[in-house]
Amino acid sequence: MGTIMDIVTARDPFEKEFHQAVTEVVESVKPVLDKNPEYRHAGIMERIVEPERVIQFRVPWLDDQGKVQVNRGFRIEMSSAIGPYKGGLRFHPSVNLSILKFLAFEQVFKNALTTLPIGGGKGGSDFDPKGKSDYEVMRFCQSFMSELYRHLGPDTDVPAGDIGVGGREIGYLFGMYKKLKNEFTGVLTGKSLNWGGSLIRPEATGYGSVFFADEMLGTHNDSLKDKICLVSGSGNVAQYTTEKINQLGGKVVTLSDSSGYIFDEKGIDGAKLQHVMYLKNVKRGRIKEYVEKYPEAVFTAMDSASDHNPLWAHKANCAFPSATQNEINEKDAQNLVNNGITTVSEGANMPTTHDGIEVFLENKVLYAPGKAANAGGVAVSGLEMSQNSMRIKWSRQEVEAKLKGIMHSIHSACMGAAEEYGTPGNYANGANIAGFVKVADSMMDQGIV
Repeated sequence: MGTIMDIVTARDPFEKEFHQAVTEVVESVKPVLDKNPEYRHAGIMERIVEPERVIQFRVPWLDDQGKVQVNRGFRIEMSSAIGPYKGGLRFHPSVNLSILKFLAFEQVFKNALTTLPIGGGKGGSDFDPKGKSDYEVMRFCQSFMSELYRHLGPDTDVPAGDIGVGGREIGYLFGMYKKLKNEFTGVLTGKSLNWGGSLIRPEATGYGSVFFADEMLGTHNDSLKDKICLVSGSGNVAQYTTEKINQLGGKVVTLSDSSGYIFDEKGIDGAKLQHVMYLKNVKRGRIKEYVEKYPEAVFTAMDSASDHNPLWAHKANCAFPSATQNEINEKDAQNLVNNGITTVSEGANMPTTHDGIEVFLENKVLYAPGKAANAGGVAVSGLEMSQNSMRIKWSRQEVEAKLKGIMHSIHSACMGAAEEYGTPGNYANGANIAGFVKVADSMMDQGIV
């Protein structure tokens, strides 16, 4: 492990999120490398931590006052060993190379787990869509795509949405791609249903995370019925996580955004969730506005100076971190354990720190890492690509059944790999190993490229 991490940290000394993601995988796959020395001889780890291609470009655009603004655009094409690059675009002020490289690295193994033929990539910009008019977002997206289009294609690189990139942004990006290339191809996923999108795609990440949690509980003859659940975030993933938990008989009592979180002891039922969707998707407001309509709920403002997040300190059975990276630290993880959490399913990418994961594993929590639990989003993106290629559209029931089947397969692969390499029940190890072996074997087949 030391050698690989020494290489990574020496080459990119300031990319702490990327270091964190690589460390987690390298620790998990050491037994695989020991058992298969041919991987070491072929430099698989040295190659897998280095992106195949990193694209960075400037994005100039005009705001509504006619002033020129300039952002940075990125695309990390990490691995095409098992298919075209696939992974979301993130528009957020925090976006930098470290965050996108960690996301692209995770995406490689997540996509391998889906059973679909898709490689791993990630991209985005430090542009912030919050507070921007539709026209400003459109002008930015068109400028962004006027460079990125050169690197995309249905058999090359197929981006999707992520934080800050929803249906509106995908529409503007696709429109510009279509104009520049003069072709209508499935080069972006998360499209509107009218022009090539798939049913269940908006719901897929959240639904998949809940399906995975239910699979884990099923190994203990249990289910989500009557479970109290903590969910963070209030965007797409959190919304549909809440919806599916409700459908399976659980009760969600928290949601959050960057301003703070709400705690509703009575549960965020279907009607309340519809109000959250209006607040966040239509009004583009803040989660604290929830308590104006439902005063029995309590809003707690975020305290950036605090060493923990009080959202994770409520009594509950299951936790679904669905906001962003590193939102559960060691103290948060201990608070969850102390308050009765038995199951954690990550809807976000790497939301738990390394120390937090150790707390979960030491306390025998059923812990599903994001690369397994939130793979439903990219899985249905892959299904959207298939539908686009065949010029057909599957029904909602067909797509949800395929999604549920894929999450079942991912769960089985994680369980099997963890057991084979001596850590039964450790889904973190299982996910890393199962994804790694598929990518490594493909790289071995294709030679040193």
